[in-house]
Amino acid sequence: MKNIIETAVEAGNFKTLIRVLQEAGLVDIFTREGPYTIFAPTDEAFLKLPKGTIENLLHDKEKLTDLLTNHVLSDILMVKKAVSLHNVKTINGKKIIIKTGKNVKIDNAKIITTDIKCTNGIIHVIDEVLITY
Repeated sequence: MKNIIETAVEAGNFKTLIRVLQEAGLVDIFTREGPYTIFAPTDEAFLKLPKGTIENLLHDKEKLTDLLTNHVLSDILMVKKAVSLHNVKTINGKKIIIKTGKNVKIDNAKIITTDIKCTNGIIHVIDEVLITY
């Protein structure tokens, strides 16, 4: 079993996520510490952002870190348990809403792959970037 970063790199559809984690200086944390739950936006999810969003965030490390840590919980949350909750607090202190029904959603992002186990946590693949204001 690999850690969160190794798993994301091996999957091949998280290049943008890995790049922005590197820019924010967060890669080392997700290679060794844990446990974490990461709601990982795919490369396609990042493409849905308005043009220039990522480039602007790359010039503002504080906002970039805030955005990225809004996708992370400081414990393991399997989808089976998530569906019984209404919201969860991310490591940056913000709450994200869990919606259930035909699909499980985190805010407006649909979880498209669940419960990918890693040595230091779990990954849920989502189809949108979680942006809170």
